[in-house]
Amino acid sequence: MALRGFRRPFSTTENILGFPRPPAPNAGVQALDLVYQAADLFRSIEDRARAGEARAEAAERAQIEIINATERKLRDASRALEEARQRIEVQQEQLEAIEFRAQAAEADAREARQSLALVEDAIRRRLLLTADEAAAGGSSQVA
Repeated sequence: MALRGFRRPFSTTENILGFPRPPAPNAGVQALDLVYQAADLFRSIEDRARAGEARAEAAERAQIEIINATERKLRDASRALEEARQRIEVQQEQLEAIEFRAQAAEADAREARQSLALVEDAIRRRLLLTADEAAAGGSSQVA
């Protein structure tokens, strides 16, 4: 039985068939096509690598910007904290001065009360002595 379109097998074994080989010019075109396909594949790989590098660089720039912004905020917060600490120290000094003045005013008030008590006592004695003298003197002046 003859097979059409197929060459005779190289061996005489009945289980092996020979496949026709394409003409030689077609093999060159196929090889060139494979080269172009490989070049396209390499280009796409390079493009993906460049895109990945660009994304990595963009992410790195974004991280650097975040770090810089965070450092600025940290410096601002540190400055604000230092200013608050200084204001607290000034207020504590003012409070101590007010407390000292309050203690001095309390001491002055105590002295003023004591002086007032002495003056009141002296006035009472003077009035009592004057009343006693007037009572005693009035009878001696009448005589």
